[in-house]
Amino acid sequence: MAICPGRGRVYVSIGPSCFGWNYQKEGVTFSVQRTRSKATSRLANLPIVGHFCPRVESSEYLSDLLKSRNIPHNVLNARPKYAAREAEIIAQAGRKHAITISTNMAGRGTDIILGGNPKMLAKEIVEDNVLPFLSHDTPDVETEGESTSHKGLSKIKLGPSSLALLAKAAIMAKYVHKSESNEWSFQKAKSAVMESIEMSNTIGLEKLQERVAEVTEMYPLCDAIALAYATVLKDCEIHCFDEGAEVKTLGGLHVIGTSLHESRRIDNQLRGRAGRQGDPGSTRFMVSLQDEMFRKFNLDTEWAVRLISRITDGEDIAIESNAVVKQLLGLQINAEKYYFGIRKNLVEFDEVLEVQRKHIYSLRQVILSGDSESCSEQIFQYMQAVVDEIILGNVDPQKPPKTWDLAKLLDELASLGGNLLTETFKETQEEDLQSSLEQILRYGSVEVDNFVLPNMPVPPNSFRGIRKRTSSAMRWFAMCVDDTSKKGRYTNIVNLLRKYFGDFLIATYLEVLQESRHHDAYIRGIEREALLKTLDMLWKDHLVNMNKLSSAVNVRSFGHRNPLEEYKIDGCRFFISMLSATRRLTVEALLRYWSSPMESEEIFNTADQ
Repeated sequence: MAICPGRGRVYVSIGPSCFGWNYQKEGVTFSVQRTRSKATSRLANLPIVGHFCPRVESSEYLSDLLKSRNIPHNVLNARPKYAAREAEIIAQAGRKHAITISTNMAGRGTDIILGGNPKMLAKEIVEDNVLPFLSHDTPDVETEGESTSHKGLSKIKLGPSSLALLAKAAIMAKYVHKSESNEWSFQKAKSAVMESIEMSNTIGLEKLQERVAEVTEMYPLCDAIALAYATVLKDCEIHCFDEGAEVKTLGGLHVIGTSLHESRRIDNQLRGRAGRQGDPGSTRFMVSLQDEMFRKFNLDTEWAVRLISRITDGEDIAIESNAVVKQLLGLQINAEKYYFGIRKNLVEFDEVLEVQRKHIYSLRQVILSGDSESCSEQIFQYMQAVVDEIILGNVDPQKPPKTWDLAKLLDELASLGGNLLTETFKETQEEDLQSSLEQILRYGSVEVDNFVLPNMPVPPNSFRGIRKRTSSAMRWFAMCVDDTSKKGRYTNIVNLLRKYFGDFLIATYLEVLQESRHHDAYIRGIEREALLKTLDMLWKDHLVNMNKLSSAVNVRSFGHRNPLEEYKIDGCRFFISMLSATRRLTVEALLRYWSSPMESEEIFNTADQ
């Protein structure tokens, strides 16, 4: 692949001119008018591009000033009527005598070729000659955009063959329009022209001539338009090349800016527009001390405005000096530091959420891509975690069992499983559980493989198979090495209580699944659906809460607290609470589903309730 060699920079960057009032746009207008009126001036024929503040009103205000002085120009801003022809306006901004007003020329994505873009010019010529005959509809300005103004620009000289082929294409378009019963819409006609132009760029002139000679249709419209475009393109290339060479000798593209951007990078990109690939050009900024950037950063420039007004006696005289350039550069540097701090703060806040996001997405991936055994193991872990939360919320390992709130513990466990556990623990009283724990305290050791609390209901014998027994043993091992729970003298009793109720809940769940006699694939589908729907619902609520939290923590800076640290702490609490709610709602939805089977679509509603 051939790589063009880098060419040195040729354009000239003229120092900024500083005005004391907010009417530097009138200064630009008078400068353009003065330049155009001097026929002997070297700048009289230069293409000029204006770059202004991001507001649409400013570009239209300057456009009205140029219209009042009969200066032809093109406007490009965010309005749809201009944006629809954005590429065409920018492509012709390098023509001789062209004036273009734009809100931001830095990243338009289209090269400004000195002398004009021949392909764009040929396309406009073909459309102007064919579309009126092919469709009588009036184009919608809001969607199609206003036509590009060529007033004041040099007229393109087309050869006899181009004129003849354009006339032939227009006649064929007229007959095609008359021969078809349905009226051609403007959009349909424009699409047909665009397809013909694309075909011309793909096939080439010689093959097009062969196609036109061999065609048997009465009106080969597409081939005629493509051939006319190819011949017009040759004439446009010659015209643009000659005009581009003339513009280069005159000095190239001249860019005028009326406000400084907060980032020097954007202004440098604008300056680079005047020196495309080594082309000559020049740039100049005209800045007001009452500009928006000065007000945004609370810089008091009123004294400077009054001083300039006294020095210039109210005339439109610009102040140009190295001191002004240094002050403006320092202002941009401060603005960049300010916005860099904002972006850095946003990234730091987003990093907190990114950790949580990765955990949730990895969990969803395990649920979606895991096999049936991994999905079941996830359900077992959820059940054990829910039981652990209930038990650890009602017992204290550092205090004796007689001080524990066992009645509340039994009520919460019974309500967790719905009908599955309510009847099982219906006759179990707080005193029964209390006496069981006292008996365990007198035991020297217990066997945890088939552990059952004395005088308490015996779990169903559902742990058949090596995998289920291994799963139970792994959960017991996780309890013993758990460093997050509170430690004390009665930690072993608490762990045995966790194991008993966890195994009881899981065994009851497995027994109900066996009694349902459903296929394993159906059961795993229900489990996966409950896991995903509950997780997605609570994750969306968590994102809303985190967004509200990011706005609320800024108020805490008044109490001399770091908002980022507060966001990390509260965000971690929210995330832990969300995971706990996910486990609880998933377990409740599954237990209620299998205790009184319902439609699978109702699981999400059950979890929501």
